[in-house]
Parts: sequence; C-alpha cells; structure tokens
Amino acid sequence: MPRSAAAAPAGAQAVNRALGVLHCFRDNGPDLSASDLARRMELSVSTTHRLARTLVAAGYLEQDERSSRYRLGPVVTELGRLSYRQRGLHLADPELEALADRTGATADLAVRDGIHALILVGGSLLPGTGLGLRRPLHSTALGKVLLAWTRPGDGGIDTLPPLHAYTDRTIRERRILEAELEKVRADGYALNDGESAHGVRTVAVPVLDREGHARFALALRATPSLITDDRIDHFVTHVHSCAAALEVLLLPPGDRRTPVENG
Repeated sequence: MPRSAAAAPAGAQAVNRALGVLHCFRDNGPDLSASDLARRMELSVSTTHRLARTLVAAGYLEQDERSSRYRLGPVVTELGRLSYRQRGLHLADPELEALADRTGATADLAVRDGIHALILVGGSLLPGTGLGLRRPLHSTALGKVLLAWTRPGDGGIDTLPPLHAYTDRTIRERRILEAELEKVRADGYALNDGESAHGVRTVAVPVLDREGHARFALALRATPSLITDDRIDHFVTHVHSCAAALEVLLLPPGDRRTPVENG
C-alpha cells in the first residue's frame, strides 16, 4: 500500500484504498487475485473483493471470467493516453530521438514521483511495454536535477529514505548529497559517474519553469568511453539545447522563462 490511510479524514480512506489497489499493478506483473491484492494492501480478502468489484464496475479494473483474476481496465488506459498528450509528451519523443542520434547516447526525460525520478519518454522505457523506469533520486543524474531545482511541496533531501548504496560510488550521507546539489546548481547540470551502476555515466539538466523549478529532468546516458572527461561539456551543451526546446514544447506560455533567462 503506497501510503497509510489510517489517519485519513472521513470518506478519504476508501479513496486511498481504491488507489492503493490500482498501485498494486505498477510492477507490470501478472494478473492478480483478490488474495494477492489483499496481501499487498494488508486488508481482509472480503474488503479487497468489495474494492475490486467497485473498480471493475467503474472500468478501472477488469476481471477475467475464467480465473477471476484482475488486471487494469480500459479507463486507466484511456486516462494514461490523455495525460500523455495533455502533458505534450508526444511532442518530446522526436526531440529525444534527435538528441540521441546527435550524441550516440540514450536520452531520457523524467519527472519526480515521490522519492523517485520516473522516466516518461526516452530510450530507457522498458521494451515491449513502454513502461517508464523509476530511478532513485540520490544516485542518478536525473534525480539530482529534480532535487537541486525541486518544486514546492516535493520535499528536499530530508524527506528521502536512507540513502541506499548501489555501488561504492553512491552518495550515502545527506550532508555530502547537499554539497553535491549545490555543485549541481552552480554548474547547471548533474553528473552520475557510476553511482547507480558501474560502467554508466549520465549527464542531466533541468527543464525549468519561470519560477526556476524543474518540471522535468533531461539526461544523456552512456559509458565513460563515450562521455569522456574531456567531452562532458560537449554533451552538456547538446542536452541544454534540447531542454530549451522542451521548455517551449512542454510548458504553457505563462509558465515559460523569458528568452533572456533561457540565454
């Protein structure tokens, strides 16, 4: 269950539980039985049955007639496609493809989702499903960008869980991470040099709104043999240029920075 509903106001608990049921399907695993959902939600099977039947009736879930197992329903698909277009993300696809072609690196665009950077567009989408990847904020260039130019209400590094070490280069102390974020803001880009996986180097920049907050993070990922020390500025220049284009494509006119700020 993604977040506790124990202290929720009257009426909100049922909504939180229904959303929790939908969140159970985020790992793209097989169809789930009522028992599977109950176990993940830490609820009784009877309560979970009622929630699932309500979601089936509304089109958010559908139930296999033979196995009685559940999967996401057509309404979720419809809303997902609507959100994708309303955010203008279909416009970002060709920009990221062109960026990848120019640089030979993998280009990704992400937003912040709680304690993760969620990749919505780019070469790292899971093949065959199109699902985005969730990456930790503290050990990725995308995440550092989203933390360095965090939006109001998203929370700073003090809201993160313990900083897990993915490699021997991962930052694990909050004071060091804070110093790293100061450097990111000063430099105008973030670097992940083997902090999430050995042999991977990533540079990322923000897609900023007029208030100076990162609406998105844009990254180029490759090996250190491609993004060499002496060519980091080259990749940063390319990714900044693409980010400037994405500001125009993805942000409403009133939310965009002025040309001078884009400078």
